[in-house]
Amino acid sequence: MKSLLSITLLAGVLAFTAPVEPNTLTPAEKKDGWKLLFDGKTTKGWRGAYAKTFPQKGWSVDNGMLTIQQSDGSESHSFGDIVTDGEYSDFDLMFDFKLTEGANSGVKYFVVENYPKPAGSAFGLEFQVLDDDKHPDAKKGRDGNRTVGSLYDLIPAQSKQAHAIGDWNTGRVVSKGKHVDHYLNGTKVVSYDRGSDEFRKLVAMSKYNAPEYNTNGRFGEAPKGHILLQDHGNRVYYRNVKIKTL
Repeated sequence: MKSLLSITLLAGVLAFTAPVEPNTLTPAEKKDGWKLLFDGKTTKGWRGAYAKTFPQKGWSVDNGMLTIQQSDGSESHSFGDIVTDGEYSDFDLMFDFKLTEGANSGVKYFVVENYPKPAGSAFGLEFQVLDDDKHPDAKKGRDGNRTVGSLYDLIPAQSKQAHAIGDWNTGRVVSKGKHVDHYLNGTKVVSYDRGSDEFRKLVAMSKYNAPEYNTNGRFGEAPKGHILLQDHGNRVYYRNVKIKTL
């Protein structure tokens, strides 16, 4: 799929810019330090969470999209999460995602594979990917903090404009020092500081207050970690996954 043809007015003359192919970088992006985490053709650079290789089933590359097939709706039980080979601290992460009806997934960051391995998803801060209208998780948590674009179970997304189910959305996470911002379709929807008093208060009010999330240090405060795409038992599509180290 290609983006719409862009039209620019230059010196009074309409200049047509060729559409950018998904899963590619423009010369300007390359010069600015962006790197693709998904090349649109292979699973290079990814592996199963708590594994040495990529899952043998469930995840696949389909027409330039990295997708997880529908299973039973459970968290990381059928096929498992996938994580980047690399770990990141200060970064600008962008990704497109497309939901199917009633779907649940998530993009996690600062994921550290500490043992013992958790029963569900690997621990990390999560940009929620969800059908708010059809998935019951949207009504759980507190004040909408499990809806699309939110910092899952901690901070609800504000002023968001999610696209219709079946259309592409663009998520973005910018982490610099302790400060983190979430964007959904170009609008900043979450802003917080990891490790601040306010952040720790939110953790204390969330499911992340449980001991297992804090055995290897306070939840969400690791100095670096992997990027993770979640298997939550629903069909979700990803493309244009790219990152710039800050």
